[in-house]
Amino acid sequence: MDSKKMYVEKEITKQNGLGMLLLSIAGLVLSIAMAVYGIYIAADRGEPWGAILIVAGVVLMIVFCIFFAGLKSVNPNEALVLTLFGNYYGTIKKEGFYWVNPFVSAVNPTYKSALEAVTAAASGSQPKAPSEAVQTALGRKISLKTMTLNNEKQKVNDSLGNPIIVGSIVIWKVINPTKAVFEVDNFMTFLSIQCDSAMRNIARLYPYDDMNEDDVEAEKTLRGSSQEVADELKQDLQKRVEAAGLEIIDVRITTLAYAPEIAAAMLQRQQATAVIAARKKIVEGAVGMVEMALNQLSDDGIVMLDEERKAAMVSNLLVVLCGNKDAQPIVNSGSIY
Repeated sequence: MDSKKMYVEKEITKQNGLGMLLLSIAGLVLSIAMAVYGIYIAADRGEPWGAILIVAGVVLMIVFCIFFAGLKSVNPNEALVLTLFGNYYGTIKKEGFYWVNPFVSAVNPTYKSALEAVTAAASGSQPKAPSEAVQTALGRKISLKTMTLNNEKQKVNDSLGNPIIVGSIVIWKVINPTKAVFEVDNFMTFLSIQCDSAMRNIARLYPYDDMNEDDVEAEKTLRGSSQEVADELKQDLQKRVEAAGLEIIDVRITTLAYAPEIAAAMLQRQQATAVIAARKKIVEGAVGMVEMALNQLSDDGIVMLDEERKAAMVSNLLVVLCGNKDAQPIVNSGSIY
């Protein structure tokens, strides 16, 4: 049988918890009174049907105590997925006070792993305190609130094969608690693994940075096109977690850096690019200053230079303006010719 047909969500909407609570309390009081009265007439009057009242009172007391187990309280933005003897019973998604079959049990696949995380944190083997998602999973209810997954940093390769370190943050929520419970083993772990897989799939499509700065129509990169990459990552991740009843609200890349083994080499490349760009600006400025000096000397008639002297002056000015160190002036006290 198709699992998708088997686990079609059946929402429980009948809020009869308050009525059953009053009925159970009244029945429990009545059963206690019946048992006490049976003890009284059996002990004092010696009537045989007093024992029958005692047995009936005890049985009714047990029955009405069992009725209390069927009372379920659901807070806003929470859901309760119920099973009855291994079969899907129904899902409560709306807040309120309900009464259901007392023998049903709530299912939350993240409960066991969350309990282990809290136990490890309490024993000191896990230094960090449990996250909000872990604390939410400690109950049998499924949270429908918007939650955040801070995925751990991972090493992936970009389209050029360069190893890079990438970390992401995912904003998500459960929209179909029935699918989240029955379609995957642990929907939180499933989301984290699929996030890693989607990140690797998207990262290999783009280079970390544009290696050809002279290209006018530069291709998309992980560093320069972060919004486009995040949108594609969101779409890819949404397709992967659709079967688990999850909705991806937003995805953002929080960490993006070269891996340590190539970080030094890439830093040298970036430094070289910066030096070249700075030198280019210096040369452009120096040429403009030399041209301005020659034109002003010629226009004001301060000195008339032939082509050879102009070339020498240009050379000297460029050396002074483009040099890394301050020039040491030499005063010529004689004629320049």
